[in-house]
Amino acid sequence: NGGLKFGMDDRVREVLLVGEEGLRVVCGEVEDVTCPMFVQYNRELHGVLQKFRKENGFGRGISAPQVSIPLRFIALDLGQDARSPAQRPFTIINPRITAFSEATFTMWDDCMSFPWLLVKVRRHVHISIEYTDETGASRTWQEIPQDISELLQHEIDHLAGVLALDKAIDKNSVISRDVYAKNRAFFDAQVDYAITPTI
Repeated sequence: NGGLKFGMDDRVREVLLVGEEGLRVVCGEVEDVTCPMFVQYNRELHGVLQKFRKENGFGRGISAPQVSIPLRFIALDLGQDARSPAQRPFTIINPRITAFSEATFTMWDDCMSFPWLLVKVRRHVHISIEYTDETGASRTWQEIPQDISELLQHEIDHLAGVLALDKAIDKNSVISRDVYAKNRAFFDAQVDYAITPTI
């Protein structure tokens, strides 16, 4: 298929591109975080994220189905963010959104599965989640800050086979990244919020 190829150890995982069936899978729960297969999958997903960041200069998170792993977990690298549960790359497993803020905002969203596009979407300013960490412990993360909240909404959508493209606000809400770069002030004036890079 047409995915972008990245290697980790002896394996090669492809980031699925929009149009590939694996992006529309509704993922199953991770049942055992100590299972060697899951540990390997988790290592591979983080490897893809780090390589993508290095080669593209952006990327804070990736969901397992984006590399053809139909399980509910997400690799995150939020940089040195004191608001994060970890000051290093980490994984959230079987996440469940428990609360949304009433307040919403608009933004140009991007995705590793269509890195040449930006999509104008509406997100909740804050969410709260429950999830399992890599040790198997149950965790809660309350009223997550806006910049991390929008990322998690995007990644959790992936676990249900939902893409940012599905949430485009209107017919003018999908643009080329190159066009955006040439007219950034014009496009930023159309939304409430812009993503801040962590690289």
